[in-house]
Amino acid sequence: MARNRKAARGAGGSDPAGRPKSPRQLRVGEELRHALARLFERGDMRDPELRGASVTVTQVDCSPDLRNAVAYVMPLGGVDRERLLAAMRRAAPYFRSQLARAVELRHAPELQFRIDETFDYAGRINEILHSPDVARDLEAPADDEEAPTRRE
Repeated sequence: MARNRKAARGAGGSDPAGRPKSPRQLRVGEELRHALARLFERGDMRDPELRGASVTVTQVDCSPDLRNAVAYVMPLGGVDRERLLAAMRRAAPYFRSQLARAVELRHAPELQFRIDETFDYAGRINEILHSPDVARDLEAPADDEEAPTRRE
């Protein structure tokens, strides 16, 4: 019997094909995120660009077969994004071997690293919400609502 996948879509999101992520994908992604965060926290990497870097791993998305994973990362303060991203891509085989030891999976996933753009997006929305034009628009309905209630 086929399940209605569109109705089952929840807070976990969906993959690029539009299918909802399975609980296993979400659980493995979170496990990989924690393991990567521990690797960055230890900082014992060969690459000098990664050795002292403070990196936040915000999310790890796994493919349905768990053979590929995309790690969304953000350097502390957002500085030197491209340089650190290039270093992480060079060190992807090292991270994969370390994840194979840390997380019990049949196959360690191939890792891709991407900069997490959600912080920039949230900052832009915050900037728009605090702009004078939006503040003026938000105050205008409040004045209109109070005027009719003062009938004397």
